[in-house]
Amino acid sequence: MTKGKIVGLEGSFAVAEAVRMANADVISAYPITPQTHIVERLAEMVADGELDAEFICVESEHSAMSACVGASAAGARVFTCSAGQGLELMHEVLYIPSSMRLPVVAVVANRALSAPLSVWCDHSDAMAIRDIGWIQMFAENNQQAFDLTVCAYRVAEDKEVLFPAMVHLDGFYLSHVIEDMVMPDEEEVVGFIPEYEHPFVLDPDRPVSMGCYGPPFIYSETKKAQEVAFENTKSKILETWKEFGDVFGRHYSPVEKYRMEDARIALLTMGSSGETAMLAVEELREEGKDVGLISLRLWRPFPFKEFRDAVKDVELLVVLDRAISSGMGGPVCSEVKSALYDKRKDLNIVGFIGGLGGRDIPVKGFKYMVNRALEKVKAIERGEEIETEMIGIRE
Repeated sequence: MTKGKIVGLEGSFAVAEAVRMANADVISAYPITPQTHIVERLAEMVADGELDAEFICVESEHSAMSACVGASAAGARVFTCSAGQGLELMHEVLYIPSSMRLPVVAVVANRALSAPLSVWCDHSDAMAIRDIGWIQMFAENNQQAFDLTVCAYRVAEDKEVLFPAMVHLDGFYLSHVIEDMVMPDEEEVVGFIPEYEHPFVLDPDRPVSMGCYGPPFIYSETKKAQEVAFENTKSKILETWKEFGDVFGRHYSPVEKYRMEDARIALLTMGSSGETAMLAVEELREEGKDVGLISLRLWRPFPFKEFRDAVKDVELLVVLDRAISSGMGGPVCSEVKSALYDKRKDLNIVGFIGGLGGRDIPVKGFKYMVNRALEKVKAIERGEEIETEMIGIRE
């Protein structure tokens, strides 16, 4: 049973509340739609004395992440957030905290990348940074945005982890929408997140160099050590989610399933579109189709075992991408195929791209994908090659 008070809260404010309860020491950010409400609310909290933190108004997202790197290395609990083009300006610096094992926490209000200019949501910004060595979690609603932000601090700062963590919530769909959610007791949140004590904090009395020049004879070994450590974070993520469920009554897993008990067809989504897909699943069930839904909650490190277990009885997997990997189709679909390449050669995987630049995908859109995928399976059985289809395009 979940514990707490039911409130109506905008997604951005839910994230701000999580950061406040985590008692962040340094907040460094630059405004960009649709994440600006998060840092505006945090700025109010700092100004009103609700949060004892240093709020740094920087001149760009590049500077925002640079300030977080320095503050985290000095032993501060830090937070930043961005979206779309801002995240791309931050891109160069994003590799630093993962390589230097600094537990920076960031929230991204997902936004399409230019051109043309768009402030609306798709996942092109999230996909552009999937190889930077950050833990990445996707929220489906405002409750999850709050919960996962709390969990991000617990995971990232664990001495056996010490990697930065990023929570994704869909811009406008969640960041600017008010939803009912359970606000837990602040004391329980404080008790859930231990004090941040980095074991290798910068200290003027014990000067060291960090992130130095790495010639070829050491670079590969450094990256190997980083990759092994990053892959090992998954066990701590699972442990944290279990403990969170034990305390707060809401349980998370890397791959979450809906109506999958007897499903032979599965939709796969990430982010807020999952709840619309649930409605489509119900309607398709009423039409006699054994359809279920798989939601990827953990994107990095990729949950290979849990994903393979989720699709072990599935005959057709229908993957929605909200981004394009130019010349390749959908990035999620490509990675899903890679994860299953030598495991399920009998599984038909059909990819679709939709919701670009904030275009809505209604229930009928998900039903179309399933029915269209069933048609494409027939083409596959005839030996024909199929291409990723972009849905919702006006003719």
